[in-house]
Amino acid sequence: MSVRQLPWRQALLAQPSRRALTSQTSSASASSASTSASTTPASSAFSSPRLHQTMTLPDGRTLGFAEYGNPAGAPILYFHGFPSSRLEAQPVASMLSHLGVRLIALDRPGFGLSSPQPGRRIIDWADDVRSFAGGNGLDRFAVLGTSGGGPYALACAYALPRKMVAGVGLFASGPPWEAGAHHMSRTRRAARSIAMRTPGAMAVCTSAMIGALRWIATREVVARRIDRWFAAAAAEAEGGDKANGTSETKKNHGVKAAEEGKRGAVAEEQDRIAAIAAQREETLRIVLDEPFVQGATAAVEELRLLSSTDWGFRLEDVAYDPVRIWHGEEDANAPIAAIRYLAERVPHAVLTEYAGDSHYTMAKYIEGAMRELLVDGGWEKASGGGS
Repeated sequence: MSVRQLPWRQALLAQPSRRALTSQTSSASASSASTSASTTPASSAFSSPRLHQTMTLPDGRTLGFAEYGNPAGAPILYFHGFPSSRLEAQPVASMLSHLGVRLIALDRPGFGLSSPQPGRRIIDWADDVRSFAGGNGLDRFAVLGTSGGGPYALACAYALPRKMVAGVGLFASGPPWEAGAHHMSRTRRAARSIAMRTPGAMAVCTSAMIGALRWIATREVVARRIDRWFAAAAAEAEGGDKANGTSETKKNHGVKAAEEGKRGAVAEEQDRIAAIAAQREETLRIVLDEPFVQGATAAVEELRLLSSTDWGFRLEDVAYDPVRIWHGEEDANAPIAAIRYLAERVPHAVLTEYAGDSHYTMAKYIEGAMRELLVDGGWEKASGGGS
């Protein structure tokens, strides 16, 4: 195991803010004989058939998935966090074109478009991934698990053939509870206990809570607060470009151009407000709607799985080399002590720690993580720069 300390200082939220204010287009790729496109929602942010595909697994279950980026690019299978869905990868789509990546996000059982799988284990996910790859002509691919998807990426590293897996990454990964429950917060220990003892009641309560949150988010005062947050992030990302452009227009085009610029500025502001409102709805769809479209049973079941001390394999038996791990030192969701425990036991783990970063400030490093996977897969040469 090697450990690198990288105290990054880059700003958070720039990527999603820019994406919300930019027109998104993507061409649909040809579906294989084993896949089909489901009915797509009316929202333009999710209108592409590439985001709503399904295939039938050998046992008859449905596996939902979304494709982002270059259809001919290097394939990276994206395993979403908890609780989430394939649409979680939407906010990183804007960075994919210049990376040459074909990012394929899969819904785990019971989330999004995927059928439930009662009694499943974390290790069972590797079989679904194997079937997905075979049914879609993927001979070789990398896997990237974010948050709760991390253990599933590790399961693939353990169970799938080395020739099939081009790279393995765990990004702000869920922790192994075998490291000791004392590392986890009281809230998470309590949630685990309830999920283990009364899963049905917890599912009912969770569904009610999600419905209440969705209703609250539609209230005007709350919507305005959310929009202001997105606007502040967008302003931080844009910097002073808008002011500089207005000054240059006045110097070069005189009073008439300035008046036209004012009229254009009004239209631009209206477009900005509309874009921010659209981003709010998109975020709510990703966070509150799609993960629970089939109810909360899958979320409770996954909580039980992720907090289990048995993932279906021993950390010491993961022979894949290297298993890359990127994690914030201040992560309260997945304490760094538990992640260090994991890295010390996985024989070929490479842990990158980010000083001062938490679970929710890691997004700015996702592109760098993808680049490392591209290098591991032989799709990109190593460079001295970081992201």
